[in-house]
Amino acid sequence: MKKIKIQFLALFLIGSCAVTAQENWEMLFNGKDLSNFQQLNGDASYEIKDGQLIGTSKLGTPNSFMATKNTYGDFILEFDVFVENGLNSGVQFRSLSIPEYMDGRVHGYQCEIETSDRKWAGGVYDEARSGWLYPLSRNPKGQNAFKPGQWNHYRIEAVGSSIRTWINDVQCANLVDDTTAEGFIAFQVHSIHDESLEGKIVKWKNIKISTTNLEGSRKQPDTEVPEISYLKNRLTDNETRKGWRLLWDGTSTQGWRGAKLDKFPEKGWEINDGLLTVLSSGGYESRNGGDIVTTGAFSNFELSVDFRITEGANSGIKYFVDAELNKGEGSAIGLEFQVLDDKKHPDAKMGKNGNRTVGSLYDLIRAENDDSSRGKNFKGVGKWNNARIVVRDGHVEHWLNQVKVVEFNRFSQIFKALVEKSKYEKWENFGRLPQGLILLQDHGDEVSFKNIKIREF
Repeated sequence: MKKIKIQFLALFLIGSCAVTAQENWEMLFNGKDLSNFQQLNGDASYEIKDGQLIGTSKLGTPNSFMATKNTYGDFILEFDVFVENGLNSGVQFRSLSIPEYMDGRVHGYQCEIETSDRKWAGGVYDEARSGWLYPLSRNPKGQNAFKPGQWNHYRIEAVGSSIRTWINDVQCANLVDDTTAEGFIAFQVHSIHDESLEGKIVKWKNIKISTTNLEGSRKQPDTEVPEISYLKNRLTDNETRKGWRLLWDGTSTQGWRGAKLDKFPEKGWEINDGLLTVLSSGGYESRNGGDIVTTGAFSNFELSVDFRITEGANSGIKYFVDAELNKGEGSAIGLEFQVLDDKKHPDAKMGKNGNRTVGSLYDLIRAENDDSSRGKNFKGVGKWNNARIVVRDGHVEHWLNQVKVVEFNRFSQIFKALVEKSKYEKWENFGRLPQGLILLQDHGDEVSFKNIKIREF
């Protein structure tokens, strides 16, 4: 019996040593000095106490970053963090500070540290660049991983284009993005504008990094955590396994035609550098190339489209389109995810109660953001935004940049009543077709699209 116990102990110790050797950790912060770091942008104070890096918030200064002098590409990073209630923070990675970009402003990926009610700690934010890439609105399970008022353990895995995060061993983000391959790691003290937050602290300890044998050290991802990919007109292996396919291949007109044509329009649309762009014609709806539609029809599906609007632009992504309904002037008829510059286009103030603003079910239901207190999650004109439409029988959802903004049942009495009070009341069975085409709208303004992909249920 003793022999068995000794053998078991020996095997346990060997296995433990193997795991330790495999991960090859090195301390990123030695707990004594900041000789391997430099402070960037803001001048919030950083100090070292009891082996901890402590940042203190300060009024009147921009975001402050204690950044490594070395840069890192692929790595696994772990640290413990404590943040006082009300304070926002984060850890930058693969980040840059160069004179030609916003006078040296730190920009790049950030793993969120926060205590707000929206619970997006562990999400991935693209600092001073693209905004939220992976908000935890897509991962409710991860929203409860962070524990306010106590130390929390973070893990960030950045391997190739795959970026995954964990808090307290609960996976939060599962992002695929290849914008930046290498950069520094930095510990942020966020700017504050409220006097009550001045002097609050965020502190880190046990900061370690591994840069070798990463594939063998990666954690098994949680299959319930959705993958969000921003690869340009490419599918990940995971997306392919789950039934996604490109609805536009990034180079040709295959799978698309004019809504009122039997072929793709000869003018008004341009394909260049992986972008599908409807060209401006001075705001005249369907007067240039006209709308384009898929050659196939869809009933239950999840559709994802990245779009970029120009100033004052109007467009839309329609679904359950019957191209035979309107052969006259104007756009083809179907449910519409509104694409609009809310600030500059007059349509935003028309309709009823904002039901023609970006992300809305056009002329029927206003887009609203229930997940964040910071307003609708629109990234802005000239930047890439994501439209996600999910249809399961009668249930329909609109998501703008991974935040749900519209939800309805297209077979309900409420929906029927909305249609009867809208511009669509004359179209019989509007929005209730068993299947229909998907449409990209020509509303006379320049708008670009990419990463158009779909999976059917």
